[in-house]
Amino acid sequence: MRKILSCEFNLDTARVELCLEDGTLLSIDCTAVENELASSMYQRSELDWLIYNDPLAYAELILNGDPELYLKAVTKKAPLG
Repeated sequence: MRKILSCEFNLDTARVELCLEDGTLLSIDCTAVENELASSMYQRSELDWLIYNDPLAYAELILNGDPELYLKAVTKKAPLG
């Protein structure tokens, strides 16, 4: 993938917006990604944490990684009580 010059989460549009070195602008619809990938509130929470705290890692995971494998590895369902 081409080098990412900037990456930030736009709260107004719920998208992670990237600018690549060749001038290409990418916009990742985070709501659509969550609807496709996250099957539990725990998985949504993991994706949300990345979106707000490390949007670059989120973008790289969605564009280059295996988000389903990542979500299986990092989410743990804890019983209440």
